[in-house]
Amino acid sequence: MTDTVTDITRQDEVPSTPTGRAIINPATGAPIQTVPEHGAAGIDAAVATALTAFQSGPWPTMVRSERARLLLRIADAIEAASERLYTLEALNNGRPITETRAQLSRVPEWFRYNAGLLAAQRQAVLPGDGPYLTYQQRLPLGVCGIITPFNHPLLILARSVSAALANGNTVVVKPSELTPLTTLALADIMAEAGLPDGVVNVVTGAREAGARLTQHPDVAKITLTGGTEAGRAAAQATAARFARVTAELGGKTPVIVFDDVDPVHAAEGAAFAAFVAAGQSCVAGSRFLVQRGIYDAFVTALSDRARSIRIGDPSLPDTQMGPLISARQRGKVRDLIATGIAEGARLAAGGAVPELPKPLQEGFFLQPTVLADAAIDMTVAQQEIFGPVAVVIPFGNEDDAIRMANDNRYGLGAGVWTLDIGRAHRVASRIVAGMVWINDHHRLEPSLPWGGVKESGIGKDAGVESFDDFSWIKTVVVRTATEPVDWYGGHDQGRLN
Repeated sequence: MTDTVTDITRQDEVPSTPTGRAIINPATGAPIQTVPEHGAAGIDAAVATALTAFQSGPWPTMVRSERARLLLRIADAIEAASERLYTLEALNNGRPITETRAQLSRVPEWFRYNAGLLAAQRQAVLPGDGPYLTYQQRLPLGVCGIITPFNHPLLILARSVSAALANGNTVVVKPSELTPLTTLALADIMAEAGLPDGVVNVVTGAREAGARLTQHPDVAKITLTGGTEAGRAAAQATAARFARVTAELGGKTPVIVFDDVDPVHAAEGAAFAAFVAAGQSCVAGSRFLVQRGIYDAFVTALSDRARSIRIGDPSLPDTQMGPLISARQRGKVRDLIATGIAEGARLAAGGAVPELPKPLQEGFFLQPTVLADAAIDMTVAQQEIFGPVAVVIPFGNEDDAIRMANDNRYGLGAGVWTLDIGRAHRVASRIVAGMVWINDHHRLEPSLPWGGVKESGIGKDAGVESFDDFSWIKTVVVRTATEPVDWYGGHDQGRLN
């Protein structure tokens, strides 16, 4: 996520009152409902509840098979409530219902995957010399804090909370103050499925709540998805007490398109990479590096596809793009488009606010935009935009493409489009990014470790890597010999320390 989005998730334009904060429908600008506005005191209370549940509740000591079964019941309960969750999330963050259904239908998989890892988990027995048996135990960390963003609130929460719970931790969740509704709904679903009291606690609030959660001395691990500056602050806060942190942060995903592919087919894939979720994704394809042999045809095809995307009411099944999350974010995206044009890029498609009927006129919509003929040093080629903007840059040869792809402070995701299998693997190995897709984009699985390098963050969400990071290892050494230990009496000369 961008630093600008970090600002947005803390913005003052979202109305708040002494009794709570109004949650806004970004498609209409109208309030949906009001939720409590908690600060540091709310976090302290939630952490205290989670700590009590960890220290004296049944969850951490529950038989592993029973804990796995409960995660499976939660997955089933999410499926049973799926239509309600799809509708609620589309209403809250403006993502079209078709996209939302496709994404959230996979949420139960994360609970089943981590339940499976728990059921199959083995404790290591370590080799060693002498009459010793050495083994390891994996134990829960304690209270874990999860801070989620506005763009994919339920999916991003599910991949972390399922791993945390599988390991026996208790959790405090601080969702984006813009999109807390499906998080609150999931907490209710988990409680109804039988999750013990105090194991998952949700605190709705903004900057003060998030900062306190990262700084709280009783929080053993923070998982955060947000802007780079927010991640840096969280890393500093956790480092002060030697707590763990996983941070998925900004991205400026390069997508390299070689001239051995059909430019129209590549442009169709590029449109999905750039414009799904209105470009509000940390791995959105935002820098398209296109080989000169197909450059003009690619720009034409991508611009045609961008102009054909149906913008409208997210609740309708034929809508292909919804609004941005707020008027403020739309303004920042439009400012960056203007900056790109001023620096020499060509507006090939979009860039304006679409004409829509009431009440969508008051929503935060923006046309999908193509900025062609850009250069790698332009602001729009370096800064994360977090909106429906595709920046297209020509390149000459493979080395040029790789150099430009790596010319950025981020390293989250990347894409390569080519029919040359050797080139595909060769280029993927040279791109500095945590994830690379070849002839595809946005693909994810519960088993796929998700995370980046450089200023895109630290650690991994999903996969065995994430599962293991929600526990700590204790090593136990057992001496099995019958003779007494008498080092100073000369009877234990074989000790190795």
